Amino acid sequence: MTRLMQTLLVSTITLVAYGQQMPAEYDQAMKTLGKQGDFKDSVLKINIPRNDLKVTIDGIATPTPFGFGGWLAMTRGTGGMDVMMGDLVLLEDEVNPVMSALLDNGLEVTAVHNHFFFESPRIFYMHVHGHGKAVDLAKMAKPAVDLIGKGSPQHQNSITGGNANVSAGQVDTAKIARIVGHEGEQNGAVYKITVGRDDLKLTEMGAPINSRMGLNTWAAFYGSDANAEVAGDVAMLAQEVTPVLKALRANGLNVVAIHYHMTSTQPTIYFLHYWGTGSMEKLANGFKAALNELGKSKATSAKAAEHH
Repeated sequence: MTRLMQTLLVSTITLVAYGQQMPAEYDQAMKTLGKQGDFKDSVLKINIPRNDLKVTIDGIATPTPFGFGGWLAMTRGTGGMDVMMGDLVLLEDEVNPVMSALLDNGLEVTAVHNHFFFESPRIFYMHVHGHGKAVDLAKMAKPAVDLIGKGSPQHQNSITGGNANVSAGQVDTAKIARIVGHEGEQNGAVYKITVGRDDLKLTEMGAPINSRMGLNTWAAFYGSDANAEVAGDVAMLAQEVTPVLKALRANGLNVVAIHYHMTSTQPTIYFLHYWGTGSMEKLANGFKAALNELGKSKATSAKAAEHH
């Protein structure tokens, strides 16, 4: 091999190693999203930094690279398909519109949480997952990515008093119980319904984990029949997360957090916190829609077993 050929070979290896040989499908994915990125270690990393935000943490003016650089990443899996993961940096009023855009286009939201305390503006982080061809994944993500930094009327409406007239009033708790299918308890002006996951036999270090230990789904209602708010938590298996998210968003309820409460249980349980406003009937129906997505897989398996 001549010295020139050796030099060319080393140069080619160096280019690939440092991520300068971008596969055509990844280049197209970046163009679809209108974002920049790089290819290294067999991973396309697409940058979605929040350069539009001026963030302070406990009064410290903090640059974007400190922790406000959102991203999407793709790498080749089996069958010619790619796996996509990402972490989007969002303002409060962007979280649920972006979530709906992701869910409506076939992607999954796997976590919503904070990374900081005392930051201004308040920042949330949303983890994304998808599986498919790179260009298709980019098309699926684009409607959500296009919402970032564009603002939303949701937060502004609440500031201007859109929901400020929610106050304790006449509540038909019997109607709420009928809609949800479970009785609740009155605590002052709040009516709370708690539903255990008796279909799951969970243990922690030999101890049974039941509803009283936190394995439950609940909704707390406050206000009046005409104008109320609801907040709650949903305990889910992995396969229930996306259906529950879709049910809540379809009914106008805001997802606030997705995380664990327990780390050593089998199966793993995910917890989702939500909040919303509207008529008491609308909120009860939204909660019921989420409840309807729980326990389906076990019920389907049991029904299938009966036919064998």
